[in-house]
Amino acid sequence: MPRHARGFDTEAATKHLSKDRRFAPWLKKLPVIEADPRWKKPFDPVDALARAILYQQLSGKAAATIVGRVETAIASDRFHCDTLARCDDAAIRACGVSGNKLLALRDLALREQRGEIPTLRQMATLDNDAIIAALVPIRGIGRWTVEMMLMFRLGRPDVLPVDDLGIRKGVQVLDKLEEMPTPKELLARGERWAPFRSYASFYLWRIADAGVQAKTPTKRSQD
Repeated sequence: MPRHARGFDTEAATKHLSKDRRFAPWLKKLPVIEADPRWKKPFDPVDALARAILYQQLSGKAAATIVGRVETAIASDRFHCDTLARCDDAAIRACGVSGNKLLALRDLALREQRGEIPTLRQMATLDNDAIIAALVPIRGIGRWTVEMMLMFRLGRPDVLPVDDLGIRKGVQVLDKLEEMPTPKELLARGERWAPFRSYASFYLWRIADAGVQAKTPTKRSQD
């Protein structure tokens, strides 16, 4: 069974993307994006998914506060079925967790108990589509959330989140379009960036920002 390495050669990715005449000038203009150290660090997929659920639809600061409260309540900095079981629903809700997110956390924990969540070791033998198919049935987990895990935690080189507004905006700037491309148009446009569409995505987010940096970076669910 083939194993999927975590991370990829960013120099090879840069060389490949530079073949796109519209991408090439941006690669010279923007700071080089190095390999992410998280690609090599072990992590618990269940913990990462729980954090993704808690971060949804909140600012980074607000979400980090709630996550900290839940960690205190469960007396652990790792979310999984055993630690989440330490608190009843009322205690978790008291941390600021919404009813929908609580249901999502309980569903995640139940699926972990059933063995339905692939471990990090198991993910190494699964392709992107198989990981997405295994995780999107979890309440509160959509394709975009799994794609972020694939890109930022597993270091998969060829992920293009076509529904991401930032990436669509990036292509609009890149190609000087009047409107953002549709997901279908973005998928077709991105074919030439394979097999390094993740790396293209990293740059497209920066292109969308047009070099404007946030004054205070905020923590994300995958940080």
